[in-house]
Amino acid sequence: MDPPASLLDEALNLSENSNLERRVVLIEDCVETSGAFVLHHLLKHFLSSSSDSVVIFIAFAQPFFQYDRLLRRLGCNLVVQRENKRLIFFDMLMLECPDDGVESGLTALYGNIYKAVEVNSVNKNVTIMIDDVSLLEVAANGSTKDVLNFMHYCHTLTNQFDCTIITVLHEDIYSSEDVFSLPLQMEYLADITIKTEPLLTGLAADVHGQLTVLNKGTTHGLGSLKSKIRNFRYKVMENSVDYFLPGSRS
Repeated sequence: MDPPASLLDEALNLSENSNLERRVVLIEDCVETSGAFVLHHLLKHFLSSSSDSVVIFIAFAQPFFQYDRLLRRLGCNLVVQRENKRLIFFDMLMLECPDDGVESGLTALYGNIYKAVEVNSVNKNVTIMIDDVSLLEVAANGSTKDVLNFMHYCHTLTNQFDCTIITVLHEDIYSSEDVFSLPLQMEYLADITIKTEPLLTGLAADVHGQLTVLNKGTTHGLGSLKSKIRNFRYKVMENSVDYFLPGSRS
């Protein structure tokens, strides 16, 4: 018997038969409430679901062994998944584009991603995960324009190959007054935004933060879009995450 779907899975309409094809998912977090657990949850889902799914993981934040250690706690062995060619891991920790070669560096990275998607998309569901866009911007010497161009190129793959893009962005390192900031541009690009935030009431022993999921929806009715917003709280534990509604706990 399958375990009941979590509030997060319900908000994403995520199931064994629904893997967010052609969607861009943005995880926005801050220093107080890291969104890494959401990325790990989704990584485990796409590797644990149907055997024809493949994850292309672009890592700017951590080396492979760190992700493997964290996912093993959740019951997912990344070494085995990589050996079975269900996980394609790009270690980008050392990527540093020269001042006069940012565009060419990102073009080369996109070319590698495109080849990996093209090879693995035949009769398979492909998910591209980028951890994270903020560090990609650092590698690109702070060039927001080049990062956005790169993300728009990646976005074209969702329609061309029916794949999914999931990425992380640290919202609190950007100025809220800049209307052309990376967070606002990424929110516009995303079909689904998952935001982790501290509680307005401050720290609590049994609650680590709150999640807001904005799902812009898919085509509904006569071409209209039906958006949904879900809010709930969470507590990160060693081997799992507990999601619950406000007021459901004393």
